[in-house]
Amino acid sequence: MTSSATLHEAAAKGDAAAIRTLLAGGAPIDARDGQGRTALLVATHGDQVEAARILIEAGADVNAKDHIQDSPYLYAGARGRLEILKLTLAHGADLKSTNRYGGTALIPAAERGHVETVRTLIAAGVDVDHVNNLGWTALIEAVILGDGGERHQRIVRLLIDAGADSNLADRDGVTPLRHARDQEFSEIGAILAAAGGR
Repeated sequence: MTSSATLHEAAAKGDAAAIRTLLAGGAPIDARDGQGRTALLVATHGDQVEAARILIEAGADVNAKDHIQDSPYLYAGARGRLEILKLTLAHGADLKSTNRYGGTALIPAAERGHVETVRTLIAAGVDVDHVNNLGWTALIEAVILGDGGERHQRIVRLLIDAGADSNLADRDGVTPLRHARDQEFSEIGAILAAAGGR
């Protein structure tokens, strides 16, 4: 078994001691597995915070993408892995990098209702009006793929407060407010209308 394979296994298990030993022994920190994942991305998948911390502080690339265009930074943002996300942001995360859908980390975070992740990404400076390959912004995804509940209401408020354009429509010309009304999300609709949504 190669040292890089062992490093991936240690990362998956969150075995901090093994990771330190392997790195000290010269294991290549950004080696890829069969899916193109680095050990850091494997640790991020498993929300192995201490393993991720050790790898990041040892110089692992937080922007290294796998075969499906996920990086530790993008995956942490999309999945609400807040502690790992903050580590990636402190160690050179590329805020303009995009996933296989052409979206920033903010867009799936908004869709999935990760309130603190959205707050963190906004504070880091991710473009709140970035449009992905589907023609959707974080605001549109929070509305059409969210559940209209309290978490998505908070995310819509955060995006609006951060300057998101409440009238930036999708490719069909449908605005966030029209989507909210179509879904009968009255609370989100009220937030958008108060922000000048049409």
